[in-house]
Amino acid sequence: MAQNNRIVIFDTTLRDGEQTPGVNLNLPEKLEIARHLESLGVDVIEAGFPASSPGDFEAVRAVSQNVSCSVAALCRCIPDDIQKGWEAVKYSKKPRIHVFLATSDIHMKYKLRMEPEEVLHRAVEGVILAKSLCDDVEFSCEDASRSKPEFLYQVLEAVIDAGATTVNIPDTVGYATPTEFGALIQSIFAKVPNISKAMVSVHCHNDLGMAVANTLSAIENGARQIETTINGLGERAGNCSMEEVVMALTVRSGIYGIGHGIDTPKLYRTSQRVSKFTGVSVAINKAIVGANAFAHASGIHQHGVLANPITYEIMTPQSVGKTDSTLVLGKLSGRHAFSDKLSAMGYSLSKEEIVDAFARFKLLADRKKTITDKDLEVLITQKVAEVPPFYRLEAFQIQSGNKMQAMASVTLVHNDKKYTQAATGDGPIDAAYNATSRIIGGEWPLAAYDIKAVTEGVDALGEVIVRVTQDGSSYTGRGLSTDIIEASILAYVNAINRAIAQRERVRG
Repeated sequence: MAQNNRIVIFDTTLRDGEQTPGVNLNLPEKLEIARHLESLGVDVIEAGFPASSPGDFEAVRAVSQNVSCSVAALCRCIPDDIQKGWEAVKYSKKPRIHVFLATSDIHMKYKLRMEPEEVLHRAVEGVILAKSLCDDVEFSCEDASRSKPEFLYQVLEAVIDAGATTVNIPDTVGYATPTEFGALIQSIFAKVPNISKAMVSVHCHNDLGMAVANTLSAIENGARQIETTINGLGERAGNCSMEEVVMALTVRSGIYGIGHGIDTPKLYRTSQRVSKFTGVSVAINKAIVGANAFAHASGIHQHGVLANPITYEIMTPQSVGKTDSTLVLGKLSGRHAFSDKLSAMGYSLSKEEIVDAFARFKLLADRKKTITDKDLEVLITQKVAEVPPFYRLEAFQIQSGNKMQAMASVTLVHNDKKYTQAATGDGPIDAAYNATSRIIGGEWPLAAYDIKAVTEGVDALGEVIVRVTQDGSSYTGRGLSTDIIEASILAYVNAINRAIAQRERVRG
């Protein structure tokens, strides 16, 4: 396959991105992210690892049925994995089976406990089976950057002969430097005789902070598919950040001279959705999508930007979809204006969804004088992130002060019945959590608690993200309110509802 002059964007946010510690997406969230990735212009969505769990299988199948771009299923070179992968991804208009096997001495000896000859044989057999099911087959040499080059060339030649249409060269542990990784890609083109029959791909991790640099170096040396995640999510320090590498190709097009299909004004919005659903905040100083990416504090910088933005801005905020909030809606606004505003922001909701969102908008408008774009962003995202409400917050009362022990009374609704408990604690939130746990029963230890203002002003919406643990698993919950204690209780109940929903799925 000739290496063309356009980069194929392979997004693995739903697979590798979900492997970020503490991230646990439900099916509606995965579908929403998949739709945003498709709208963004992603060429291939790696929707999951179907053999890893029933939940991942269902997610891959659902994504395959709901988007038009290519959908990939990750599989080990094991027949059962490949069969399950195909069963999940076969509904896609453009299905892909992505098989992988480690090729480094370290992995072969300590993880696989296999000799190189056995690895080569299994890789070929895996690709042959995948090819018998699906025309589009990708093969990844796990830990390629630490593999012996000659063995790597041998494996690549063999899997291409077996039918692989894409061969992926991962820097699995983020060990490579841009110079050596680029040289490795260059050597593959020189040393693998049939390399022209396949697309060369790279998958770079960020352990040394060089994932984007390594990916760009690979592109300069002929790679034409890059594997990325939104916000750089992923194992350990994460993966190559899509928004960063895409904007590097866009802003420095004179250097790279390579196109892509990403609709860059949708990058910021997609970044925000992924951040909300995963509970992983975007660092304020993160390139492209961070809160400070287009902020200027220095007086000299401010003067320059006011005179001409190009003095300190190499791209516009609008080029990545980051615009200032506009205060246009309030409690007197009607449904038509509300609907028009959502359309202008890029939302396409059904009539039923508009009715539901408008009702929640009115509740918020009673608490806030003016509603910003960010308020609406959070309002819509919050609904998608909901889980079955096994328990729902009805009311709470708090007594707290610096000279008394905090006390809380919490009322939850479960199966249409109200349950109230009171408890003390080390502060009002701890007391409220203790009262909540008494109603629900069981141990729900808090592993993480994060609070931030997601909009501006004294009546800003506060978002609380918590993580609770039970039976060795962790569950993330989110709560949103202008009252931070209410947001905290909502987040805690949301996390517990997620745990219960997961337990019900396993039983079912």
